[in-house]
Amino acid sequence: MIGAVLHAPGDVRVEERDEPRIVAPTDAIIRLSAACVCGSDLWPYRGIDKVTEPRPMGHEYVGIVEEVGGDVRTVRPGQFVVGSFIASDNTCEICRSGYQAACVHRVGVGGAQAQYLRVPLADGTLVATGDVPSDDLVPGFLTASDVLGTGWFAAVAAEAGPGRTVAVVGDGAVGLLGVLAARQLGAERIIAMSRHESRQQLARDFGATDIVTERGDEGVARIKDLTNGLGAHSVIEAVGTQEAMMQAIRSTRPGGHVGFVGVNHGVQLPGRELFSSHVHLHGGPAPVRRFLPELIDLIADRRIDPGKVFDLVLPLDQAPEGYRAMDERRAIKALLRP
Repeated sequence: MIGAVLHAPGDVRVEERDEPRIVAPTDAIIRLSAACVCGSDLWPYRGIDKVTEPRPMGHEYVGIVEEVGGDVRTVRPGQFVVGSFIASDNTCEICRSGYQAACVHRVGVGGAQAQYLRVPLADGTLVATGDVPSDDLVPGFLTASDVLGTGWFAAVAAEAGPGRTVAVVGDGAVGLLGVLAARQLGAERIIAMSRHESRQQLARDFGATDIVTERGDEGVARIKDLTNGLGAHSVIEAVGTQEAMMQAIRSTRPGGHVGFVGVNHGVQLPGRELFSSHVHLHGGPAPVRRFLPELIDLIADRRIDPGKVFDLVLPLDQAPEGYRAMDERRAIKALLRP
């Protein structure tokens, strides 16, 4: 089979790889229907995360089950499934509390930008759709594997809901789908922070009521202006940088909540300021598996259309162009068709 492999910063190649096989009786093998490039894939692509050896890329996936191990009971060959970027047993005490991304037996899923994928802990990781979906629904289901589930977790962690004003820091795919999640959770007002016209429009399509183009202290001041000087009730941080985290905290009113899901790089929190802010912080790797049944139903019933976040569709063998386009901000998110 072929798959995308990162050899060095800026150097993604699509090359022959061994087809995966069942290793443990809890495994499943999936023939991938779609995969994509994630914003977090750009950290090693840009050399911010070190690349010490060739790395098969991709952790967002949907597809048809080809084979299952002897202990797998909840999915079977022929089913279309959506899975999380972290494999979990979904039965341990941490999973049962809703934090499958911190499962005591968790395993990272990688190498999904390929034709086939081995998924460990299949019973706890994969959720089957009611039937094999039509082709136009596949992008939406693909978002549920990570970016929609992550944006949803960010909105839940920020306690977005009826009567709340939500501000979203970051206009990448996760931030934009955080807007969609906040709207679905009933937020009264959603402020998207973006300087890019195409992303602003998509944010409005997903439910944003206001757009703020300023960043940093100016962005914070603008959020305060829009909220009677108080700040937002709920803020989603979907970037992972120092500036974004501080912008999120400072945009939140006392007693408000920040849901942070941007993969942190060099973030340091000033203890005295945080102590004085009365702001709640909650986030981390999203427990996507917690939300998959609900998200699958919303997508299948066409109540939401998160697949619109894909503005570039490429065959798998053109994956390097997907990375370039996202790195250069010519694309919000690139979908890859094996």
